[in-house]
Amino acid sequence: MQAALISPIPLFAKTLTLTSSLSVPSKRSNFSPSPLVEFSPKTPSFVSRFNGLADRHFWRRNGWRVIFSALDGWNSGIESETQYMRKRKIVEHIFLLKAKEDLSDEEEKDMLDYLYTAQYLMGGIVAISLGRIVDLNADGFTHAVYMRFQRKEDLAKFHEISSTGVLKEHVMPYCHGLISVDYESEVEDDILPIFRKGEDFNHGVEFILLISVIESAFGKPVEDALDTLTNLIAQSGSLIVQATQGANINPNEREYTHAVVIRFPTLEALNIFRDSSEYKNMWRLKFQPIAAKSLSVYFAVDPIGTEIM
Repeated sequence: MQAALISPIPLFAKTLTLTSSLSVPSKRSNFSPSPLVEFSPKTPSFVSRFNGLADRHFWRRNGWRVIFSALDGWNSGIESETQYMRKRKIVEHIFLLKAKEDLSDEEEKDMLDYLYTAQYLMGGIVAISLGRIVDLNADGFTHAVYMRFQRKEDLAKFHEISSTGVLKEHVMPYCHGLISVDYESEVEDDILPIFRKGEDFNHGVEFILLISVIESAFGKPVEDALDTLTNLIAQSGSLIVQATQGANINPNEREYTHAVVIRFPTLEALNIFRDSSEYKNMWRLKFQPIAAKSLSVYFAVDPIGTEIM
């Protein structure tokens, strides 16, 4: 299926961390959506389809927490055991690769292995996931890599080293093109969400969205669209493990203005969310008018030791 036929999940200006084996309460977030889109205050219909899977995919802790956070300090109105949680700033790095058509399985494994071991060779990388892109896309990207850094300085050092080391020697010989996006975001200040550790991060589906917003849409149109998505995500219950987004801060890569990474526990969760009428209406009315272009891809995340290393 071509990427043009799949509406990408739009980005949102908040960061979501979910910890629950329960369904989300029906209370709405504290914002008023545009009259163009009417969302019911009750839990979206697609959540009930997924609630039966929730117990298999969420952190085993007492209680539950649903929280949005952003660099501006905004907080949702959803009740939780801790309404205002401490946050930790992090820096996300994404790059998509176009592998050569004659790339062998062994060469592919070597390339991914070297990328994965970068976290042990370079300081500052706190999390990484990568893999072969599952869905076809018009731009021909075949592999995706996601990395999380503690600070922008760590990311800058990675760019400096990788340009002459891992990428030059062990990646680019197997590829004929790549793009990358960097952005700042926040996550809950706890070891599992920061380092993306624990049972729920050992498997699942990594969804990556790159989007270019038209210049005239910056300001109120973007804020309105992001608030609408924020409300929908807040009601999505067990569908999402973690999500971050931000504006591109990479001065050398300006093709896309924003990026978002969403970890779904399963492919089924991704499909339920993306195929829901609530999401489709939101994308059509809120994001299509402001997006010059977008690219969405996803890849499967396997437990360490089964596919890579």
